Amino acid sequence: MSLPHAILTALLERPSSGLELTRRFDKSIGYFWSATHQQIYRELGRLERAGYIRALPTEQPARGQKKSYEVLPAGRAELGRWSAAPQDPKPLRDTLLLRLRAAAVVGTGGLEADLRRHLDLHRRQLAEYLEIEERDFPPGTDGPQDRLHHLILRAGIDLETFWTQWLTHALEEFAALPEPDDQVTDDAASSGGADTRPSR
Repeated sequence: MSLPHAILTALLERPSSGLELTRRFDKSIGYFWSATHQQIYRELGRLERAGYIRALPTEQPARGQKKSYEVLPAGRAELGRWSAAPQDPKPLRDTLLLRLRAAAVVGTGGLEADLRRHLDLHRRQLAEYLEIEERDFPPGTDGPQDRLHHLILRAGIDLETFWTQWLTHALEEFAALPEPDDQVTDDAASSGGADTRPSR
């Protein structure tokens, strides 16, 4: 149910058309809750049928005209109920960590290059978040809404900081791993150094 509530939040911040909503998701909410344009338009229809939002009246004919939506009292009440309801943390499901576990069994070939790619992507995202923080939250912006928005941004900054630090450490560990030939030698030594060459 998180996407409809994200849409209700965005519409309470500012009534918008479906197109405007998708742009706002791309630039802000999408940093922590992504949705396709089709998903957003589909949820707008569901929210309207549920009586949570309505299309704003327009003087122009509806055909070909972008409809803007606003939240009705029932929608505000639903958002308040949802935001106050307790929710458990989501279990971590990360493919990269699972791939590392698999690499411990089948070998690390190709994975180091992808770790470097991930590190570059997280560094770029961190730089973008820090740029947003400097632009949108200069010293003195301490209104209640500003403080909560900044808190959300700080979560993104802290998360990207964690990943850049962890990936840097992971690459250091990869650099310390024995080469595949060294691993073969170590395995032979651990088995007593027996001569495994075929007899003539």
